[in-house]
Formats: sequence, structure tokens, C-alpha cells
Amino acid sequence: MRELTGKVAVITGAGSGIGRGLAQAFAAAGMRLVLADIDGASAEETCALLQLPPSRAIPAQVDVAQLTDVERLADVAYGQFGAVDVLCNNAGVVPWQRAGDADRLVWEWVVAVNIWGVINGIETFLPRMRAQGTPGHIVNTASIAGVLPSRVSSLYSTTKFAVVGLSETLREELKETGIGVSVLCPGAVRTRIRETSGQNHPAGMDAAAAVPNRTGLGAAAGALEPEKVAAMVLDAIRDNRLYIFTEPALRPLVDERWRLMMEGFDVLSERKV
Repeated sequence: MRELTGKVAVITGAGSGIGRGLAQAFAAAGMRLVLADIDGASAEETCALLQLPPSRAIPAQVDVAQLTDVERLADVAYGQFGAVDVLCNNAGVVPWQRAGDADRLVWEWVVAVNIWGVINGIETFLPRMRAQGTPGHIVNTASIAGVLPSRVSSLYSTTKFAVVGLSETLREELKETGIGVSVLCPGAVRTRIRETSGQNHPAGMDAAAAVPNRTGLGAAAGALEPEKVAAMVLDAIRDNRLYIFTEPALRPLVDERWRLMMEGFDVLSERKV
């Protein structure tokens, strides 16, 4: 999609961080926006920051883990603008727990938001986008933890690996349709995901255990500003590029992972299987 002026984008998790950065970048590109967040006030705040009329940007309160909420979001988007050209499944949570220690409720929460949230977006919007018969694009936010296993949170890493795999297969499915797919795999970015995760956990869950008060990726030294990440996403949409990485310094770690995988194939060659 080279020309984005006047196109319609739906962004989940638009109340802060990368989602807000995407909103600002897309607005500067002349797009019309539907800005969704589980925190309706944050979505409204992002909308107000853009200083655009309702004909250009509207907020929506949406829990992406709830299919009915996402279906309502689609109705709002199509009712207001008549089309959706770019879908950004960006909402996510980050529990700082390992698989061997995690409570079942925490597992269900992170899977519901990080995996089902993306599935709900695809299931709801993709049929309508295909029916439009016009070029489109889907951006799914994963993480570098979806390519490199995370020592900090097995739960988070598991869900982000799922998002990468879903994005790769979806791109193959849509190859002949004119709808492109990108998967965003950022490293450290200055976001509020730790805070928002702690605020929006389900009732009955021990937030202090799931999202402890520790320094996370968003506070790491050298973390990118969301606006820089958003510019990379815009470029990927225009170039129909699958992978969006943000930290060149992480490439050797990715190379090492693939080297270890190739060793597994080398063993087969040695055994003449």
C-alpha cells in the first residue's frame, strides 16, 4: 500500500505506547483513524492529542479479549468511515512470570489478550476487508520475545511466538488477495505496558505477582521512542514487508538461534535419515 492518504486504520492498544505512536504517524500520513483501547479515557486522550475532527479520528473503548467488543469496534469503524484499510492488532499485556511458576488465571489472561485479541481482530475485520476488494494491510504486534525466548516471562514469550507464527501463515494465505501482513517485533520501547498490564488485569488475579514493580523493557536504557517504531511500521506497510525489527544489535542473537536450528538438521544429514 504505497498511498495511505485518506485510508482508514483501526488501532488497538491506541491509548499509549506504540499504539499512540502509530496513531500520530498515521494521522501525519493523512489517514482516518479508529483508536481503540481497553481504557476508554486513554483512547480519548490519544484522539485529543491528534487535534483532528471526528471525520478523521474517533476513540473507542474495547477489550480485545472479548469477541463481542471487537465486533462492535468493526461496526463503529465501518459505520463511521465505510471501510477499513489497515488493521493494527497492537493491544497486549506482559506478565512477568515463568511457565513453571505461573498461576492458571495469569496464563488465561495473557493468552486471551495477546493471542485471542489478535485472532478476534482477524476473524472480525478480515472478511470485511476482503469484501472491499481494495488493497489492505494487517499489522500484528509481537515482540523480539516472539523470535528470541524470553528469560523474564515464558508466558509473554509464548504468546508472542504465536503471533509471529500466525502472521507468517496469514501472509501466505493472503498472498494473492492484495492484503499484506506485517509482524512487529520490537525490542525495548518506551511504553507503559507494565503499568497498563497491572491496571487491566482480570478480577481475582494477583496483579503484584503477575506484574511486579520491576524495571521492564519500556524503562530499559536505550529504549526507542514509540514514534520511531511507528515510522518503521509505516515503511513496512508501504513496502509490504513481513518482519519489522527495531534493534540491529539483536541480530547476532537471532543468527545464533537459527544456527542452533540448522545444527538440528545437520544431525539428520550425519545420520543419513
